[in-house]
Amino acid sequence: MGKLFGTDGIRGVANRDLTPELAFKIGRIAAWILGREHSKPVFVIGRDTRLSGPMLEGSLTAGITSAGGEVRLLGVVSTPAVAYLTRQTGASAGVVISASHNPIEDNGLKIFDGRGFKLPDALEEQIENHYFNELDDLPRPEGPLLGQAFIDGKALEQYLKHLKDSAVSLKGLSLVADCAHGAVCRVAGELLEKLGARVRMLHDNPDGNLINVNCGATDTVDLQREVINSGASLGLAFDGDADRLIAVDEKGAIVDGDAVMAICAIDMAQKGLLKNNTLVTTVMSNGGLDILAEKHGVKIIRTAVGDRYVLEKMIEGGYNLGGEQSGHIIFSDHATTGDGLLTALQLLKVVQQEGRSLSEMASHLERLPQVLINQKVATKEGWSDNPKISAAIDEIRQKLGRHGRILVRPSGTEPKIRVMIEAPLPEEIIEEYALFLAELIANEQA
Repeated sequence: MGKLFGTDGIRGVANRDLTPELAFKIGRIAAWILGREHSKPVFVIGRDTRLSGPMLEGSLTAGITSAGGEVRLLGVVSTPAVAYLTRQTGASAGVVISASHNPIEDNGLKIFDGRGFKLPDALEEQIENHYFNELDDLPRPEGPLLGQAFIDGKALEQYLKHLKDSAVSLKGLSLVADCAHGAVCRVAGELLEKLGARVRMLHDNPDGNLINVNCGATDTVDLQREVINSGASLGLAFDGDADRLIAVDEKGAIVDGDAVMAICAIDMAQKGLLKNNTLVTTVMSNGGLDILAEKHGVKIIRTAVGDRYVLEKMIEGGYNLGGEQSGHIIFSDHATTGDGLLTALQLLKVVQQEGRSLSEMASHLERLPQVLINQKVATKEGWSDNPKISAAIDEIRQKLGRHGRILVRPSGTEPKIRVMIEAPLPEEIIEEYALFLAELIANEQA
């Protein structure tokens, strides 16, 4: 990754790392680079509910229009809505102002090209090169050549119709939906109810002070409690920008991205809809997914962590289902990025058509014990060259046996090192190994 772009766009603390000045410059540069084939490039911009969203939206819009670009402002919408509408409306590019599941003080800029795909590394490098080298060769149109910005209040309906067209009737289902005070607060319940479900909403007030705080896909405690207390069929949890989904079964148990992918992949394979009978996921997915997939004739391909790498592999191999344990799931027959609402509808389609409970379907995925530690560190660099850390990893790997795995990687968006250990051993032993390794890395990085 570059100096600005991480695995999922540009992120940082708003008004400190991600400043209005930065957003303005990125707008100007992006309008020039992504709009070179158009006399007046068009950008679609959406944002989540964070307090810093309007500030960054204004600066980004000013940058784009100062370079002669036109801006269509969608307001508060999900990341996948921006990706879809960028492609469908023929825009030059789309930008989402969101830090997804990150804390409320963070924000980010996620840029899509005209096809609705996240920018490839080469384009990100071009943008960074202009940003850091202070190149002043960008156009400054005047008078009628200046760009303009418009509020587009109708485009979202096109996206919601697209979702409805991919769904089945949800009549008879009782659902609880947790919107994390984020981007789909105003549309998730309405969409599910129009499809026939009875819906109880949680954290559906669009509030930038509360986005992702003890709610949504990153904290399902309230959702689990409400599903049990209300006797619902299942629960659905979205994150702040609604590009991921975590489900909860009727017993209150979490059904994560691995389980959702397993359910949908097997269903698609049985119907002849899973291209090349292959599911693409990352190295973080549980080894039990491989075992279950093999029983059903489904091949698993693993990539580095990050839905962009999943999508790259899907495009490369012509596959149509992939995702992450965290709930970023890509149904490429319908979308170019992870989409929490779309994933929910595809999962609910299987539940309806099978006529079985979510707990029963999810139980077929027998997981290997796995522990993940997100360790805060002073720096994410240098750990892989540290002899103490390398020796500890080798020693632990030998104790795990041939079915064990250790993955150590820096977060792409936060000052953390992620330590994952998986093995057919008691979880308390695995947790002891993971905590030891995480603390060692933190101490060595101090």
